Amino acid sequence: MLGHRPLTLEDYGTILKRRWWLIAIPAAILPIIAYAVTFFVTPQYVSQTLVLVEQQKVPESYVKPVITEDLDSRLATMKEQIMSRSRLAPIIDRFNLYANKGLSMDDRVDRARKAIGITPIQSSITRGLPGFYISFTASDPRTAQLVCGEITSLFVSENLHARAASAEGTTEFLKGQLDDAKAKLDEQAAKLAKFQQEYAGRLPDEQSTNLSMTSTLSTQLDATTQALTRMEQDKSYAEAILSQQVAAQNAQLTDHGPAPQAQQAQLEQLENQEAQLLTTYTEDYPDVIAVKRKIKELQAAMAKGPAPAKATASTAPSRNDSPGVLQLRAQIHAMDIGIAQKKAEQARIQGQLRMYQDRISASPAVQEQYKSITRDTQTAQQFYDDLLAKMNQSQMGTDLERRQQGEQFTVMDEPNLPESPTFPKRGVFVAGGLAGGLALGLLLTGLLEYKDTSMRSERDIWAFTKLPTLAVIEFSPELDHASPRRRWFSRRKPDMTADKPLVKVGG
Repeated sequence: MLGHRPLTLEDYGTILKRRWWLIAIPAAILPIIAYAVTFFVTPQYVSQTLVLVEQQKVPESYVKPVITEDLDSRLATMKEQIMSRSRLAPIIDRFNLYANKGLSMDDRVDRARKAIGITPIQSSITRGLPGFYISFTASDPRTAQLVCGEITSLFVSENLHARAASAEGTTEFLKGQLDDAKAKLDEQAAKLAKFQQEYAGRLPDEQSTNLSMTSTLSTQLDATTQALTRMEQDKSYAEAILSQQVAAQNAQLTDHGPAPQAQQAQLEQLENQEAQLLTTYTEDYPDVIAVKRKIKELQAAMAKGPAPAKATASTAPSRNDSPGVLQLRAQIHAMDIGIAQKKAEQARIQGQLRMYQDRISASPAVQEQYKSITRDTQTAQQFYDDLLAKMNQSQMGTDLERRQQGEQFTVMDEPNLPESPTFPKRGVFVAGGLAGGLALGLLLTGLLEYKDTSMRSERDIWAFTKLPTLAVIEFSPELDHASPRRRWFSRRKPDMTADKPLVKVGG
């Protein structure tokens, strides 16, 4: 009837009344079978522990942690390391896991990996993971507890080892980088020292000193030159007086007139003085003009008198010299020494002045090279200082990890000893058997109804013939005893409900 026409709620109720036993029998038998199966399934016990993540005990404002990797990433890395064959194989051998299964070590390791559970705890209060659960599933509760404890110990020790190794590796790396930076800094400092030594006095920071020294030396040179001129004038004057006194002295000893000889000596002194002044000053200098005027006046005076005989050297000492002449000769000798010293001082100042002027002129080219070397030195110094600060910070972080004052895994709850298995759950099996029995009964009922072509109502007749029904006669076994189908119906218990097959009368 199911495949003949759409069914109504009344049809479903009729089918349920007629086929209820076909649904009830599987629904009653399958839960019993499922419950019995639970006694033949190997039980599974789960032991679980809670591991909390304790943050660094020293405030980060004092010691920054060396490891800044997210805990999720580190936990995933540790999980892969702990679940490796090299870590699980010793545990499997120690507790003889899956030994009665006839499995290879690789298969036993795979089953152990599936039995390990890592469940992070997500906190809604703080950022990051406050902790995670570790569980292990085994067929024996004591084995599950022991293996769970072993896995937990591996996580705790692996965390300590990984953090210490990472901190020490960071410190070693920074130490190597710091040594390289120090070598480069020393090399750059040696270059800078060599450059400063080679170009001492021409460095940019000494330019103001050079300008100040140039100004000072120029002033000293002017003062020395003026003093030298005055000393030479004084010497010329003293030599003129000495010549006059020597001439007068010679005139007393001889009959020759002293005036022309004295004038000739004075003229020679003035000419010598003029030549010395012209080596330093121009012809417009006042001292040069004054000496030239004296020479002209002396030449004019000598032109009026008789030509004098050339006098002998007036400065040559004689045993006939008077005390006045000897005193003048001593003064002139002292003046010569003073003039020589002043000339030496003048030459020294001129040399220093030229040196400072050369330094000033060479300063731009030296400044460019000095900037390049200084910039490289400052960069190397800054890089070294940064590495040194990081190195000190890393050493503090490493000491923190060695003392176990950094982030740690703390086992809050020891692995529990499970009292009841997590699998199989008999209630779940019974519920599953009941659901399966109902589904099977409904499926069988549906199949039987689909294959049943009996007509039990006017709707069935209309679905087959599309003709109206004139009358309905209830089926009676006495109508036809020859038909096997009718004899089968005659053996059935009479059904007084409305779902009995009908015979169509009229078309």
